[in-house]
Amino acid sequence: MRDGIRVTVWNEGVHEREMPACKALYPEGMGRVIGRHLEQQPGIASVRCVQLDDPEQGLSEEILGNTDVMTWWGHCAHHEVTDGHAARVQERVLEGMGLIVLHSGHLSKPFVRLMGTGCMLKWREWQGVGERERLWVVDPAHPIVDGIPERIEIEHAEMYGEHFDIPQPDQQVFISWFQGGEVFRSGCCWHRGRGKVFYFRPGHETFPIFHDETILKVICNGVKWAAPSVVQGGIQRDHFEPPLEPIG
Repeated sequence: MRDGIRVTVWNEGVHEREMPACKALYPEGMGRVIGRHLEQQPGIASVRCVQLDDPEQGLSEEILGNTDVMTWWGHCAHHEVTDGHAARVQERVLEGMGLIVLHSGHLSKPFVRLMGTGCMLKWREWQGVGERERLWVVDPAHPIVDGIPERIEIEHAEMYGEHFDIPQPDQQVFISWFQGGEVFRSGCCWHRGRGKVFYFRPGHETFPIFHDETILKVICNGVKWAAPSVVQGGIQRDHFEPPLEPIG
């Protein structure tokens, strides 16, 4: 691993342009808030913020080839991400790039491709003000919760509820309880090929969740956990392998 992690923050960028409530909370975009926090953290070598309306949707081969970990937030324009760009992200994860998928990114094309399931869930945004969410740490030894209290309280959140149509996580880090009674697997980790994927639920566009220092710390911890830990190379392909020792 080089002298730090190269992070690309991918943000859809549509709500900040079209929703006054979102623009008021995130005048420079949600991605910029996440990016500024990561820039200040030890172990982060560089942070690049990109959006859907950038050239090649911010997913060029040059950008992805120089990314160790990508964070992803999307919501209303999942369908606008081309299949080719989604496949490019998937391939980079299989090669070793980490992927941190936030909130409504559960239906993003790269995440759905990597999970191989529908990734659907129940949701509720109660009367425009949301409801209390309590995230409980269920794996206190996991690096993603280093320095995080045993529970995180979010006063105004959109509810996500089970069943969440995902494969069984390799590690379950958080489970959420909501004021309306639902629970949700809100922090899930998988290994895909040489890469790692972390899904983290908080982050609705009209609530100031990405201004919460504890939430940002979880994202930063996730970036460090998902960073490549092996020498990078191509995806493993089927090929004939000669024996190392004599046979027969």
